[in-house]
Amino acid sequence: MSSSLILDLLLAAILLWIAIRSLITPDLFHAIVLFMIFGLLMALAWVRLDAPDIALAEAAIGAGLTGALLLDTIGYLDRDH
Repeated sequence: MSSSLILDLLLAAILLWIAIRSLITPDLFHAIVLFMIFGLLMALAWVRLDAPDIALAEAAIGAGLTGALLLDTIGYLDRDH
């Protein structure tokens, strides 16, 4: 097995593990952080697939903007309680 294949399999396994963890964690903040990490790793996966334009959009929108909006929302939820 080549090192490229090992890296791709490791990346796929980590993405799957983070996706499952973000769905089953009871803590909202932890789930959002895992979602942001998932977005960054997904951007890396797009780079590995030679799609840098999609990788940039995934990093900016998936991890950056959406993550920031979710963190802001959880801040509003904490203030209400």
